[in-house]
Parts: sequence; structure tokens; C-alpha cells
Amino acid sequence: MLATLKTCILVAALTPALLCAQGIASRGVKPQPRGKPSGIPFPVRFADAGESAGLTGVSFYGPVDRADYIVETSGGGVAFIDFDNDGWLDIFVLTGSRFDGSAGDAVNRLYRNRGDGTFEDVTQKAGLAQGGWAMSVAAGDIDNDGWEDLFVAYWGQNRLYHNRKGTFADITGQAGLTAARSEPPLWGSGATFIDYDRDGDLDLFVANYIDFDPKKTPKPGGSSNCNWKGVPVACGPRGLAPGRLWFFENQGNLRFADVSDRSGVSKIRGSYAMTAVAVDIDADGWTDIYVAGDSTPSLLLRNTGKGTFIDEGLERGIALNDDGMEQAGMGIGAGDFNLDGHLDLFKTHFSDDTNILYRNDGKGNFRDDTISSGLAVETRFVGWGAAIADLDNDGLPDLFYVTGNVYPETGKRLPAYPYKTPRVVFRNLGGGKLEQFIEQAGPGVAGAHSSRGAAFGDFDNDGDIDAVVLNLNERPSLLRNDNSASHRWIKLLLTGSESNRSAIGAKVVLRYGGRVQAQTVMSQSSFYSVNDRRLHFGLGKEESASVTIHWPNGRRETYQNLPAGRLITIREGEGVVKSETLARQVK
Repeated sequence: MLATLKTCILVAALTPALLCAQGIASRGVKPQPRGKPSGIPFPVRFADAGESAGLTGVSFYGPVDRADYIVETSGGGVAFIDFDNDGWLDIFVLTGSRFDGSAGDAVNRLYRNRGDGTFEDVTQKAGLAQGGWAMSVAAGDIDNDGWEDLFVAYWGQNRLYHNRKGTFADITGQAGLTAARSEPPLWGSGATFIDYDRDGDLDLFVANYIDFDPKKTPKPGGSSNCNWKGVPVACGPRGLAPGRLWFFENQGNLRFADVSDRSGVSKIRGSYAMTAVAVDIDADGWTDIYVAGDSTPSLLLRNTGKGTFIDEGLERGIALNDDGMEQAGMGIGAGDFNLDGHLDLFKTHFSDDTNILYRNDGKGNFRDDTISSGLAVETRFVGWGAAIADLDNDGLPDLFYVTGNVYPETGKRLPAYPYKTPRVVFRNLGGGKLEQFIEQAGPGVAGAHSSRGAAFGDFDNDGDIDAVVLNLNERPSLLRNDNSASHRWIKLLLTGSESNRSAIGAKVVLRYGGRVQAQTVMSQSSFYSVNDRRLHFGLGKEESASVTIHWPNGRRETYQNLPAGRLITIREGEGVVKSETLARQVK
């Protein structure tokens, strides 16, 4: 083993991008030099309130001390969803399993927000007690009845759950989404609801990660793609066959039709597809799909407006990094970090590589701002769930991501690559510059876990952004944002009428105090996860804001002088139907 490790180190020194033929892309780059700290106080401290809040279920994904197969390493997502429409964010957490059966009766778990800082496990009562290898979750109102439904992608049979006023029914077969192939099981990965034809109902995109058969997959060390820095590890994704892409059109009456061929997505091959986000990338009024590619180019499925998609990731500058290199795309955050009214993208990657920040020119062409922004000072961690979100409400969206190595075995042999690692905050200083915080952002950020999915939203209705995080083989973390700043904020809840009721794909441009910021309503983002559907904007010192809404069906509406400190519900075609203060939870 020592000889193998020495050879690996020599190869990596001569050709860093290869990193000993590992199964995951990493450039082997060194971090950029850190600049002088700004000295500006950061008023946010995150505390992990998960245990005291009652989030006790463990998310099982393989053994604790090793991973024999890649399906045990990727983990799953988590959702902030108000499933019972009571105004409080509930939490849905996925779980995997263990091949030796030691996960017992592990199931995905739904926690109802009691409104007092604690949650009740209502999994059985709500009809969501499903086991297996769950990977990703997407949320959206598929029948426009005012209740958010759930799609869960599995290594195995995917599931569609119809929300029937607070309880869920598995309608996978009825909806026409039962997989025709079962051996080996399909590996559902990134999935998102999207109204691709602007007919007012939600269609469904589903990616497959790899074709994985444990009976035919080598064990750790079994090939050149089953080693990492000289340590035998689970094989893949390189060396395994990429999965394919699917698209299902909503036919009404809770039924979907497979239009993968007609829409063109089945022709797009060769990507190890992970997180998928439905975003109007080029501002042409048609919602597109961006898919993070693991060790392969990421995909931009541009909506032509004619019922088809074409991959323009390379042409738009978001398939590769600025050096033309593939990266191990995991999670995706979408937002407007430089306040120009356009939606930028933040994508997380493997260790010994930079995460990437793509700046949108407003026409769907992107520039890599990773180095110029200061994001490239950090290369130690494997990044997963991510967001562009204003954590301190100063009006400048920050970056937040969770981390965790994929190989439990490496920590003892390679101390520089521990399995459990902290979360990371990059505070937005303005002018396109970011500043990194870990310990300064509180124990909830500094605490070490092997995390995967993360959902972002205001679970305690106190006017700032919190996060819930899936940790492998642990209970979830509930990161409560204790923000001591007195900055103002505003929340917008959009309800479609001619557009889909969830308003997925809607773009909001907010103007406040000379600033302009874009956000969008998404069905899936971060890593395999679902954020609060209420769009949250920090306003700094401003007491009001104006908003322009680009609805998914092409309608545009503008509203002036909306007051700060309120949740404002806007219904398409009707305007502001509710403006309310939030009832805060007890901390």
C-alpha cells in the first residue's frame, strides 16, 4: 500500500488533473491566496437546533466506516415544504439503506412544524413511510389544487406522492411513472417539476445518474477507478455507464406521458447527472433546465419554446470551468450575487478543486467569476448542498454550502481529507467580492459532518434564512440563523392562476434603495433538495421595495412600494391578496 501511495503522489504531482485515475473528477488545484480580512462584523451565528427540535431520524446510507459501492456515498436530499398549508415550514428528510439489512425499517421522514421551535414526526400519519435508496426530492402542485405534491427519485422505483389536504397517496402507477425496467434498478437522481410548454400545469424532468448493478460492479480497489490517492474506495462514477434523461408531460387527471424522445432529452447522453434546477437561464420567457454533471460536462437543456430541449451548456459557458475542465458537479444554487437583475449559478465540486461561480450576462451567457470573487481560496472540502441567499439581510446575497467526503476509509490514512468536515459561508462584500467564514458563522457551521442535501428557508418565521441539512448516518442538522443585525427584509409568496399554481419557473426582480436583485421559484436545487417556496430578500436599511414578476406563462406584472417586514402573497392577475406579519417561534 505504501508503494502504491508513493506512486500516486508522484503521478498527481506530474499530472494533477488525473489524481491517480480516481473515479471522480478533480483538478488537483491549490487554493488561491487569501486576502486581508475585511474586518466588517458578521452578525450571523448558526446553531444546530435539530436534536432539541425533534429531528431524530437517522438517514442511513451504507456502513459508517466504509463504502463498498457508490450508491452508499452519494446520499440524499431534504425538503422545506408547508405540506399542511398552516404557514409554517415542515421538513421532509430522505434516507437510504444498507445492503446488510442493519438499517432496519428506515424510512423517509416527514416532520410537522408545531410553530414553537419543535417538530412532530408525522411520517406514518401522512402516508410517507417508504424505505429503499432514496436520492432526490422535488416539490410542486401537479394538479393546481393548492397542495404541494412530492416526487422522490430512488435507486429503484421512483415515487410520486399526491398531497390530499395534508396526507399523501402514492400515485406512481396511476400517473404512468412506473419504470419498465427493474434489473438492474434505474438510479433516479436530479429531478424537477417544470411547466415546459406554458400550459399551466407542471411537467416532470428526471435524470438517471449511472447504470449501477452491485453484482457487476467491482469492489473497492478493483480497478483504476476504484482508488483515491492510493486508497481503495468504492468504484465510480468513472468506469461505470452513465444513466439517461427522461421527460414526462402532464396530461391532466394526475397522469403523465413519457415524451423523452419527442422533447429531445433522451438524445442527450454521456453525463453523470446530479442536481437539476428549472430556471429561465436566458430570460426568453421559457423555463430551461440546468443539470450538474459529476465528472462530466454539466448540461443546459435550453427550452426552445417548441416542445423540445437542446443542450447548450458548452456554448453558454456553464458546462466546464474557465480552463475547459470537467468538474465533479454536485449541488446548484441560483441567485443574483452581483445585483444586476440576472440569475447567476453556484455549483459545488470535489476536494482539491474549486467550487464555481458563474455570472450571467443577462442573455444566458456566463463568465467564470470563481477566482475574481475570492471563492477559490477554499479547495479542501467536497461540496454538496448550496445556495445563493442573503444570510444577514444586508441586501447582498451570500453563498452557503455543506460539505463531506465520500469515502469513510480515507480519514485515517489521509488526515488531510477527513470524512466529516464543516459547512462554509462566503459573505458577500459587494463589488463582486466574497469573504469566507467557518468558525465566525457559529457552531452550526463549524460542526463537522458528512453532509449532502440542504434546504434553505425560514422555519421559525423570524425573518432570516435557516437551513436543514441531511447528514449521512446521522440525524439531520437544523441550522437556526441567530442574526443580531437590524436589517430589514421582505418575503414574497407567488401563486399562479394561468401559470402553474406553485409558480415554479417564475422570476422576480426586486428593486430597493438603488439595488436590483433577481430570484426564482424552483422545484429542486441545492443538492437534491427543496427550498422554501417563499422568496426571501434582505433589504438592508430600506423600508420598502418594488417588484417585477415574470410569470412562467410569459405575463409580466409590477408592484410598487411593498412594505418591509412582511410576507406578501401575490396572485397572478389579481395582485397582492395578502400582506401579513409573521408569527415568530419561541427560541
